[in-house]
Amino acid sequence: MLSLSTLALFSGACLALTLTPGPDMLLIASRSVSQGRAAGFASLAGILAGTYCHALAAAFGLSELFLAVPMAYDLVRFAGAAYLLYLAWKTFHANGTILAPTASMHCYPLGKIFRQGLFTNLLNPKMALFVLALFPQFLQPHAGPIAVQILILATILNLIGFFINGAVILTASKLSRRLSANRKPSRLPQYLLGSVFTGLAVRLALASRR
Repeated sequence: MLSLSTLALFSGACLALTLTPGPDMLLIASRSVSQGRAAGFASLAGILAGTYCHALAAAFGLSELFLAVPMAYDLVRFAGAAYLLYLAWKTFHANGTILAPTASMHCYPLGKIFRQGLFTNLLNPKMALFVLALFPQFLQPHAGPIAVQILILATILNLIGFFINGAVILTASKLSRRLSANRKPSRLPQYLLGSVFTGLAVRLALASRR
């Protein structure tokens, strides 16, 4: 079992990283503004599930593939960028507004939002390298199976992320309710979400392994 001092040090590192605004926080916040609290938590749940997948990949050594085979890294990176651009296109071209949908507007159920958050996380090889770089610093060979230790660290990271990003979701959803209270619905949240997808796609496409 990992020592309490190791867990405390890891928790502090996770807290500092989670409090720093990043792509995940931006996506969750924009999703909450555009579609409300439930959508924000569904997107967060997908991202947290993706973190577990990356942790399992690291436990089985799959994440090292991105270091050993640059083509594999680039393949996943560009696939992720293409997926984000597809989400941006769907968001920009939806009929009506997200906060006040029309009968012809495509409905986004929470299950689909969850899958979007999951795939966005899985198709980001930077997340795999982040897990591969951070977690080994806190692993202890004498503390039990490495795979179990990695899952414990992933759970701590996800718990901290849940509370920090949960606060972001609640704050952003308040803005969503204010926007939905307007008599004249605005497409601004829809454009915001589409712009976030586009920005994340560009960022991922231009990212390096460093």
